[in-house]
Amino acid sequence: MATPKHSPTTLAKRSLRAVWHPCTQMKLHEDVPPLAIRSGDGAWLETETGARHLDAISSWWVNLFGHGHPHIRTAVHAQLDTLEHVMLAGFTHEPVVRLSERLGALTGLGHAHYGSDGASAVEVALKMSAHFWRNRGQTGKTRFVAIAGGYHGETLGALAVTDIPLFRDTYAALLRDCTMLPSPDWRQAPVGEDALAFARRQALLLEAHLAQHHASTAAIILEPLIQCAGGMAMHHAEYLRIARELCTLYGVHLICDEIAVGFGRTGTLFAHQQAGIRPDFLCLSKGLSGGFLPLAVTLTTDEVYQAFYHHDVKRGFLHSHSYTGNPLACAAANAVLDLFEASDVMAANAKLAARIDIAAENLRRHPRVRHWRRTGMVWAFDVAMDAADRRSPRAPIGMRIARAALARNVLLRPIGDTVYWMPPYCLDEEAVRTLVDGTLAALEEAVG
Repeated sequence: MATPKHSPTTLAKRSLRAVWHPCTQMKLHEDVPPLAIRSGDGAWLETETGARHLDAISSWWVNLFGHGHPHIRTAVHAQLDTLEHVMLAGFTHEPVVRLSERLGALTGLGHAHYGSDGASAVEVALKMSAHFWRNRGQTGKTRFVAIAGGYHGETLGALAVTDIPLFRDTYAALLRDCTMLPSPDWRQAPVGEDALAFARRQALLLEAHLAQHHASTAAIILEPLIQCAGGMAMHHAEYLRIARELCTLYGVHLICDEIAVGFGRTGTLFAHQQAGIRPDFLCLSKGLSGGFLPLAVTLTTDEVYQAFYHHDVKRGFLHSHSYTGNPLACAAANAVLDLFEASDVMAANAKLAARIDIAAENLRRHPRVRHWRRTGMVWAFDVAMDAADRRSPRAPIGMRIARAALARNVLLRPIGDTVYWMPPYCLDEEAVRTLVDGTLAALEEAVG
């Protein structure tokens, strides 16, 4: 069955005239216009025409508990009646103080610096690390180490430590040099070597680099357990444990970018906890506010904070954003933490994940599926390409799967030939069936 082209609604036509959509080659919308969404409820989005689509990717990984969750919505409404915004330079307010205290108690990182998006959080961490060493008199520690295939955002500092050519290459001349070390992605392990052994072997390369270059290295930045935009590359927590050990040994900061994988996505509240470590900087966004409002935070240690605490203004960290610590966004984030405190979200997710695993068995066994993998509430598989696929003038396989899934009311956004699910934590049996059956049928159509 061929996937029909979608006729643009009035709103979609207006959008194509006026909106430059992110991460999009706009010309492709000549064939598939953007979906015009009018409402969201739980795991579902409803279009302008009344069609319901399962949000299998949590609207770019931000929505934890479902669209329009009543507790978060009520908290935002209540805050709106009191204070919508005040600048955080020279002022403060209850929602940001309460959120900072709660995040500090959960992570052991008691100093919170706020931004508006994930790239902002990464920029803060990179600048703060280099500035820390400068304040300590070690002005030569200005370089960063990142992991091949990693993604940390698209502002220039964050892009400099990103290793995805599609995003990086056009702007390479604008970026600072960064050392990229091989990924512990277990798919790259030779036959017979398990994920644990491979992680340990890849960590040897980090050790060798830091042994030689620690005097010029400010920090290493990595995505704990899952490199999401790099194709949902998953690795063993042992790599994190060794990285922490090496950073401590050689006097280098460890930055954990948990923008995508924080707040339960990997099976623990924060991914780095599975390694039993604490980073020097923790970057959070996306699920932080449950998909309601833009918010990001960079958490760090008292040691880092004290290096900036001085009468000299130039020694202070002067990075700022107009909407830093916005009260509405902080109210949403506090409501998210309320939900984690009110019930055992991790246990409920583990049961839901087990049900999805059972339902997806036929998909997992499909002859074109490779490297089926799951960490917590994130699933992924790669689609094996045959000679006909490579010769085909049709759209790339991931795009064909996405279009076929959309015709079956499932919103997917494959990364190259990698298909993944990162759904909200509220799937019922209908949603699970739609997710699995729709993806399997879409795969069959795309490769058929």
